[in-house]
Formats: sequence, C-alpha cells, structure tokens
Amino acid sequence: MRRRLLQNDSYIQLVLLHIGLGLVFFIFKPFAKVFFLIIMGYFLYKIVMSTSKTLTINVLLGCAYFTGIEILFRMTKGGLAYEASKYLVIVFVLIGMFYRGVSGKGYAYFIYLILLVPSILVASVTLSLGANFRTNVLFVLSGPVCLGLAALFCYDRKVTHQQLHKIILYILLPIISTTTYLFLYTPSIKDRLSGTASNAALSGGFGPNQVSTILGLGIFCIIVRLVLKSPNIFIRGINLFILAAMTFRAIVTFSRGGVITAALVTAAFFGTIFLRLKIKRLVPLFASVFLLVSILGVTWVISSNQTRGLIDKRYANQDALGREKKDLTTGRLDLFMEEIDGFLQNPFLGIGASRVKDKRIQETGQKLPSHNELGRLLSEHGLFGIICILILAFKPLTFRTNNRRNIFFFSFLAFWFATINHSGIRIAAPAVLYALALLNVTYEKPPVHRKQLKHG
Repeated sequence: MRRRLLQNDSYIQLVLLHIGLGLVFFIFKPFAKVFFLIIMGYFLYKIVMSTSKTLTINVLLGCAYFTGIEILFRMTKGGLAYEASKYLVIVFVLIGMFYRGVSGKGYAYFIYLILLVPSILVASVTLSLGANFRTNVLFVLSGPVCLGLAALFCYDRKVTHQQLHKIILYILLPIISTTTYLFLYTPSIKDRLSGTASNAALSGGFGPNQVSTILGLGIFCIIVRLVLKSPNIFIRGINLFILAAMTFRAIVTFSRGGVITAALVTAAFFGTIFLRLKIKRLVPLFASVFLLVSILGVTWVISSNQTRGLIDKRYANQDALGREKKDLTTGRLDLFMEEIDGFLQNPFLGIGASRVKDKRIQETGQKLPSHNELGRLLSEHGLFGIICILILAFKPLTFRTNNRRNIFFFSFLAFWFATINHSGIRIAAPAVLYALALLNVTYEKPPVHRKQLKHG
C-alpha cells in the first residue's frame, strides 16, 4: 500500500514538473535548446552506462521521451535539427544493438532497410538540379529508416508489463508540456478563428496536422493510465482533467487526423481488453467507457462553443458558410493519385527518394510533401516499395501468433497505420509505436511465500 502511494506521488510530481516545463518553454524559449542538450546527454549517459539488464528499458525510455517531446521542440526551435528526435531514436537503438545485438527472427526488417537503398541511387539521377540532394533524401528517408532500425531493435525484445507502462508514461509526460504550451500560446480560441481549415494559430504556430497527431497519441496514453493506472479518485480526477485538456486542444487545431486516430487507437485498446477480461470484470470496464464518453462529450460541447460552431462544420466536411466541401480528404486523395501515377510510370525501381515532392515543386511551384507513406513507398521505391509494405503489414501479425501478451499490440499498430495514411512518417511517433508492437511482453510473477517448517 505504501509503495503504491509513493508511486502515485511520483506520478503527480512528474505531471506538475512537465506542466511547469511547458510554462518555462513559453516564457523563455531559449531554454528549449538547453533542455534538449540536458535530456540528450542524460539518456545517452543512461544508455551507455547501462547494465545488460537495464539497457533495453533505458533505450526504450529515451526513444519514448523524444517521441513525446518532438513537436514541442519543433514549435520552440529547441532541437539541434528539425529531425533531431528521429536521429536520436536511431542513435539510441544503434547503441542498444551494438551492446545487445538483435533477434535473428527480425531479419525481415534488415531486408526492409536494404530495399530503401535503390531509391537513393535513382534519386541521384531523377532529382532536379535545383533540389538539395542530401537534404531532400534525408527528409523522406529519416522516418522509414527510423522505423526499420527501431523495429529491428525491438523485435522479440523482452520487457515486463510494468516497464511497458513506464514507456507509455515517458511518451505522455512531454505531451502534457506541449498541451500546457498550447494553452499559453492561444488562451483565447475565439480570437484566432479563421474558417474551418486547419489552424496554425491554434496549434502553437506550428503545423496543425503534426500537433493534432501528437495530441492524439497523448489522448491514448492518458486513457491507458485512466483505465489501468488510476487506483484512487484523486489520480482519476487528475487524469480526466488532462484527458479533457488534450482532447480540447486536439479538436481546436481543426486537423481531424490526430483526433480520428486517437479514436481508432482507443477503440483497439478497449477491444483488446474486452476480449481478455472475464465477465465479472467487464462492469468496471463499461463504467470507464461511459465516464470517458461523458467527458469527451462535454469537451466537444465546449469546443463547439469556443469555435462558434465551426468545429462541427469542419467534421461535417463543410466550409464556414455551411457548404459541403467536394474533397473529404482536403487534397490528400489528389496527392495519393499523383503518387500512384509515379508508380505506374516506373513500377520497378520507382521515381527515386523525394522525387514526388520535387515534381510538385516543378509542376505547381508548391512544396507539398507526401501525406501518405504507402503512396510514397509505391511511387519512390516501385516494386521494392511493395515488398516493404508487405513486410511492414505482415511481419507483426506473424509475430503476434506466438506472442499475445502485449495488450497494446493492436493499438500501437492502429496508430502507425492511421498516422502514415494522413501524415506519413514526418514525426518519430508512428515509427516508435510500430516498433513497440514487436516487444515480447512478460508479466511479473508474484513472490511465493512458503511457511517455514518447524523441526521439533
């Protein structure tokens, strides 16, 4: 009992610390660079100095934290580079593989990484003279490489159920800081409304799509804690407040992708729990679902009021005047069809890494990166892209046949799949969540207490 109270106190302190961190980032943005260096040094030290027993969890905690804080660093320009979080995830897992090796059963992800190489060679020929070869290729391949290496490290790697909860906590905490920063950046929603399109002013001055995505991930993480890690009313109340705050800020970005993804991932989570629980334990689960739906319903009403009903029109696919928009995907379908055309033109080797974006600049003058990772793999990698997609889709499912203990397996995969279809792998989150689905989760055995026999 005392141990549980101490754990709860630690959780509250960590939440307050990260709320304070969001406040400091807003008041004094240069601190973001200092904090980046501090936590980078901290996790590198922890990983390098790890024992063989603690290495895996330290690598995963470092990856988790930089996954959660990536958008906040981008908002405040705190990272040493725009893609710094992806690069650090790559560095962390490479160190982990250097010390602990990889599972021979994960060879498919090594093949996946090799299949990305030909697109670089093709790009050296197909990219226009005005394109920066190194920058463009790194931008489109950093996400897929991050995913491949993280998957290679995580495949069949053992972690305990409690360690997995700690990883989720490390993702959540910096997203709490991000949420705090957003409230400080635009405390008044009504003053910054501008129709029903995605709104950067309500997203910390940054890309609404990416902000919505990371908040959607935060919503899932806090729901996990609300359902599985809220032992008393006080902790449950704190988690409900955080959930409402994150949901509200996700909704008012006017970017639907992250919110819909959060709904799908949460549905996968509850579906998994529902199938695993015994009938007598389903009543508390239904009570949790009812409570969540009630809180989210109230949050939606508040969001609708604060946006003067514009958010209702956004999700009804209408403009500010209530007229239905022609394209539900806000241009993403057209981008996807362009990528399919690229595949049909060069079905074997593809058109080369970053050539899709390069072509759009040449033809329209607009810098429109791919929003769909599947379409980009097909167009830029051709036949090799098809093989990559098959590996990514089926390898986790074959792994699942022999390892069913990860209750977040379908949630992690749902987040990856939903995100790559509306945002690609522009942030580390879909790569890291995909890799976490490949962990071999074990459950701690309770200690057995035996009575001492008395010898008379």
